[in-house]
Amino acid sequence: MSVTWQGDAPPPAPERIGTAGWVRAALRGGAAVGILYSGLAAMLALRLAERPFGAARPLSRHVPRLAFRQVVRAFGLRYRVIGRPMAHPGAIVANHTGWIDIVTLSACQQVTFVSKDDVARWPGIGMLARSVGTIFIRRDPKEAAAQQEMLAARIRAGARILIFPEGTSTDGQRVLPFKTSLFQTFYNGGLSEVTWVQPVTVRYTAPEGVDPRFYGWWGDMAFGAHLARVLSARGRGGVEVVFHDPLRVADYASRKELAAASEASVRAAMPASV
Repeated sequence: MSVTWQGDAPPPAPERIGTAGWVRAALRGGAAVGILYSGLAAMLALRLAERPFGAARPLSRHVPRLAFRQVVRAFGLRYRVIGRPMAHPGAIVANHTGWIDIVTLSACQQVTFVSKDDVARWPGIGMLARSVGTIFIRRDPKEAAAQQEMLAARIRAGARILIFPEGTSTDGQRVLPFKTSLFQTFYNGGLSEVTWVQPVTVRYTAPEGVDPRFYGWWGDMAFGAHLARVLSARGRGGVEVVFHDPLRVADYASRKELAAASEASVRAAMPASV
């Protein structure tokens, strides 16, 4: 059963991975796992030292970003950040290419991801999502109000949550229309006066000579096969994370207007060929 966007064309047939490719995958994958476990150990050690500071965590909160920056390099990706993450509490809204966004977006900022609840049960990707403290929510209208209040409480506490308003991952070559439901969170309980939303565009470049949709995860793609393809790639791909000017929620009369403005910013920074 497909769990992602289907698109107007099927994903490319997976290429056979030769011996050299599996060696690259083992080396890159082993390095990534080692970095993540080392980062986890370092974070736990620092949190013990930070107990007198309460929830401030002045040192350990930087560990995930530094660890994921090294994971990006281990994956063989050139990495570039354009603009600056906002300092305001609120939300980051970005286009969604696939599971690899968890890695590339965690490498440049401290955020809390928001995802649909069934992702927690997906093999491999669920564990990765849980490792970065993802909030899992159900797509149930009856629970919408409670979920919005939960997210609002995180923002009031100073957090920056990250949502993918497209509602699904794609082939990385387009931006789907933004769904507006989660944008209502920013208008509840007077939150609009103190909340900002920062649109972010994530642009991937495939290794030379391969399908430009290389990093996209959609249709009936299996996570394990896609991960192996990324890790075994002969050349180096690239990713650019573009931070746009933050939008003050109070400047937009409704969630639909805010979603439309966010989508326009994200879409404008995609390559002209998309």
